Amino acid sequence: MRHKDENKSEAIFQATIELLNEIGFQNISMSKIGKRAKVSPATIYIYFKNKEDMLGKLYVSVKEKMSLQMFHGIDGTVEVKDGFELVLRNYANFILNNKDYFLFIEQFTNSPIIDKLFLDKGQSLFNPVFNLFEEGKKKQLFKQISTKLLITYAFIPLDEIAKQHFKNEFELNQENLQLIIQMSWDAVKV
Repeated sequence: MRHKDENKSEAIFQATIELLNEIGFQNISMSKIGKRAKVSPATIYIYFKNKEDMLGKLYVSVKEKMSLQMFHGIDGTVEVKDGFELVLRNYANFILNNKDYFLFIEQFTNSPIIDKLFLDKGQSLFNPVFNLFEEGKKKQLFKQISTKLLITYAFIPLDEIAKQHFKNEFELNQENLQLIIQMSWDAVKV
């Protein structure tokens, strides 16, 4: 029985992200991933049951990395507004420092494959942001509407600006980030 090598697993993940961002879900295959990762396609099956298993685990892995960075510095003592700003700022930094991950998540989230996979763990990683918004509602800082809607209004503008940034249509610098954070706050506050 062959043993799993974490370096190979990471190489497979990285190759998959690169290929998905270059050619999309429709054109990706295990043989292309193996070639890019410099492993045989058969080796991939040592690590994953099938392509869907690999994509699901990759998605959760990237979401784990994102959530770790997003919630860095957040604890029970942070005031809601400070936590809101810190989470958005951390998220922007994650996006800017991990373009491939961001583009992968965007593509994966908008793909029908996400409905085929059970990705409950990916969602639970973001409970701290849900809890932050619930606390804001409880303290009458946020509009008393769906928490999911509030979160969407807070984060989607940053996603859209990041896409423009990567196309060189908008500069996501610290000054513009502060404006985005303030506009997001204004959209959800009472």
